[in-house]
Formats: sequence, structure tokens, C-alpha cells
Amino acid sequence: MKEGKLFVFSAPSGSGKTTLVKHLLSENLPLGFSISATSRKPRGEEKNGVDYHFLSTSDFQHKIKENAFIEYEEVYNGVFYGTLKSEIERLWSLGKHVLFDIDVKGGINIKKQYPRNTLAIFIQSPSKKVLEERLRGRKTENEQNIQMRLARAEEEMNFSVKFDSVIINDNLEKAKKEVVRQVRKFIDS
Repeated sequence: MKEGKLFVFSAPSGSGKTTLVKHLLSENLPLGFSISATSRKPRGEEKNGVDYHFLSTSDFQHKIKENAFIEYEEVYNGVFYGTLKSEIERLWSLGKHVLFDIDVKGGINIKKQYPRNTLAIFIQSPSKKVLEERLRGRKTENEQNIQMRLARAEEEMNFSVKFDSVIINDNLEKAKKEVVRQVRKFIDS
């Protein structure tokens, strides 16, 4: 596959996008997961090369200078996230469409670069209260980080109109069926 399709999933932290992406990967679909790069430290059980490519800030900035990213952003002060061009090439060479679990600005950047090949889906929690409960329930963040993520969620919600679809994750089983339906339809288009 020289050029496949791209499936962008973006959402504020705690909306359930990673759960939905993992569900898609468990389905019998020709999808491969694009492992994002980040300069942040691993959380919990996260593994390098599986959940993220964990890079030092200086290594990340060096790759920016090398033009190694299709998109990147300094999401929080000193914390970078990005998509390495090599990830897309790797998955397309395996005959897979690329699945992204990515921040909203990164998702929009991918959509701009590959407008016909990309389906961009925004996952939204049913309310701010539910979002906060989910973030606290993870038990991976301190209070300062939770407040920072909640403030960022406000900003990210404004970008939902730039996505092809918005799925409100108020019922996980329903949301799982909907993402599978939309991805299958786009693969077949």
C-alpha cells in the first residue's frame, strides 16, 4: 500500500479515546496504530515503543530540526508530542491504514496534509463533571496536572467543529459500535 487511509482520534484527556482506539485495534480491520513520540515521562505501565516513543526534550527538538515529524506540538510547557513520518511509512508498507490517538491540533494538522485520506473523529465526554471524574479515577495525575488538563479540555472542545465527526462517549458500548461503523465506512469509500 503506497498510501492508505488515516484515522485521527482526538479528544480532551479522560474522554475515552484511547479505550475506543484499543477497541478498534481489536476488531478485524486492516489498521495499525501510529505510536506517537513525546518528551514527557512514562505514566503507570506505559512502555517505550508500545504506548509512545519516549524521547528526551533535546532528542525531540533534534528530530524537529531534522524534519522527522509529520506534525508536532508543545502541548504543555516543555512537553512535546508528535507523529514521526516513519510511523506512517512503516504502517503503509505493512498494508495497514493508520490509526492515531492524538491531540486536537495534531489531528487537524494531519487532516490538512491528507484531506482526502483522513477521517478525523472527535471524542467528547458527556459533561465536564464526568471528564473530571474520569481524570481523577485514573489516579495517575497530581492535582496541578488535573487542573491543567481540565483547563486544556475547555480549549480543545472549541476545535471539535473542525473534525469530520463528533462522538459523545456517554455509553461505551454504543460509542464502540459507532467508531467501528464510521471506520469501516471510510475504509470502503
